[in-house]
Amino acid sequence: MFVDVTGRSLLHDRSAVVTGAAQGIGLAIACAFGLNGASVVVADIDGERADAAAAELVAEGMAAVSIGCDVTVEQDVEAAVGACVSEFGRLDVMVNNAGITRDATMRRMGAAEFREVIDVHLLGTWLGTRSASLVMREQGSGSIINMSSISGKTGNIGQTNYSAAKAGIIGLTKAAAKELGRYGVRVNALQPGLIRSAMTEAMPAHAWESKLAEIPLGRAGEPAEVADVAVFLASDLSSYVSGAAIEITGGRQ
Repeated sequence: MFVDVTGRSLLHDRSAVVTGAAQGIGLAIACAFGLNGASVVVADIDGERADAAAAELVAEGMAAVSIGCDVTVEQDVEAAVGACVSEFGRLDVMVNNAGITRDATMRRMGAAEFREVIDVHLLGTWLGTRSASLVMREQGSGSIINMSSISGKTGNIGQTNYSAAKAGIIGLTKAAAKELGRYGVRVNALQPGLIRSAMTEAMPAHAWESKLAEIPLGRAGEPAEVADVAVFLASDLSSYVSGAAIEITGGRQ
């Protein structure tokens, strides 16, 4: 847990929505927020896993509730934001983290697989940013954190859909930061690289080793290391940071 100069936890009395929070990086962010004093809405398309994740946080002494949320459905996203306001009184942080992969080369990828990834990542992030901003601008404050990827900068073979979506999130973030800054709302993006997770550990060994060789620090990152940067962006430590895309890659460019 981090503390500010007053000795309080960094996210004391703040509330947050984290999408895709039932597992992986999303769960790590929700946990880090809770450990740093925030109340958290665990939102995920898998409602049962969201329930279990929120129960895990509560068992550890954190304030958390869960909600089923398909980020491509506007009403679901609005419901997640509404749940935060109704349960905790306000919305201070929105983390648009939900994502999927449908990897294939362009020759083998169908239009449906391309659209599905674009919808979850890019449309989902736009819906989350829009819905959160409507609450935050009335409050005069808030932090929106969008999950991009180093793939949006470098591109990956077999991920034209994913790389395009993640690049689009950077443009969305920068445009939204310009729109919302006058209302005291900050918008930033995270660009993780190779982060250890169930998805990345399922990669073929040769692919894992190839990516690992590109990382100057010589190792994969951990979900908690992404979560720590999210805590920074959610807190007053980043009070003059907006429109930024922060790479969490171990030096991989």
